[in-house]
Amino acid sequence: MTPDQALDRAFELAELGPKHGPNPRVGCVITDRRGNLVAEGHHCGAGTPHAEVAALAEASRRGVNVAGGTAYVTMEPCNHHGRTGPCSKALAEAGLGRVVYALSDPNPAATGGGPCLRRRGIEIESDVDPGRAIALNRAWVHAITTGRPYVTLKLAASLDGRVAAADGSSQWITGAASRRHAHQRRAEVDAIMVGTGTFLADRPKLTARQPDGSLYEHQPLRVVMGERGLGATEYLHVRTHEPAQALRQLAAREVRHLLIEGGPTVATAFLRAGLVNQIDCYLAPALLGAGGLAAFGQLGIESVDQASRWRTRRLERIGDDVFIEVGR
Repeated sequence: MTPDQALDRAFELAELGPKHGPNPRVGCVITDRRGNLVAEGHHCGAGTPHAEVAALAEASRRGVNVAGGTAYVTMEPCNHHGRTGPCSKALAEAGLGRVVYALSDPNPAATGGGPCLRRRGIEIESDVDPGRAIALNRAWVHAITTGRPYVTLKLAASLDGRVAAADGSSQWITGAASRRHAHQRRAEVDAIMVGTGTFLADRPKLTARQPDGSLYEHQPLRVVMGERGLGATEYLHVRTHEPAQALRQLAAREVRHLLIEGGPTVATAFLRAGLVNQIDCYLAPALLGAGGLAAFGQLGIESVDQASRWRTRRLERIGDDVFIEVGR
């Protein structure tokens, strides 16, 4: 196995981890002195063994001695005691001769594993593919480096940019395939938010449901933002109109990725505040006309030169609809 193949496999393993939660997705591959793959592992979520420890455990179960081998990891081994012990210590005690990682850990509480291993005489190759590692954990890296959740704004709109008809009806602008896709995306985030207006008008469940109606194992935190009273509810009520303040409250709950699902008032507030990182748009081949409800309110844009520009990351057809993912 070549070093590139080993790192590719580590990224494949990392992708098996959950996209939600307070921790990044990480994969690890261990090869022996000859470059043969002898163990691998990935992080399965908060409270479970980190990828390096999982790989070492597999090696132990197989009776493989990894001394002098190489560990390929998608992120720098941690160097702190959290829910689990430091991976740098575990790798050093296992006698690894070399550790290669794609990205230095941006978490100030956990970084330092590389230098720690180097001090113990282990050869280190750091930041060998940082772009790929950041893309794998885009929301987590953003949350750790900025101190606020990564924000995705979701829209289901007609061709003329309407999210509801003149009478206020919005179910269903897009088709069943798009709705299934949107529920899958819900199961990958930490929290879903709507405004009080949308909540009081529609009473959305904000759950992540599978095609048969059952719930996904992971259910995001359900959040309603605004100052109007909601009555008795099990949703988290963030009593503010200020997006930055709402994000601070959610960050305190270890929310790394927030999905905003409506309505236009909340969406517009986050866009005007410059706090939207990604837009997921489900575009239906339908027209609702000038009487329909626009996706956004006033953004303070007076000319094309002032347009809010985004970069297309993903474009695909879902049933009769088109899904577009854009980001900064």
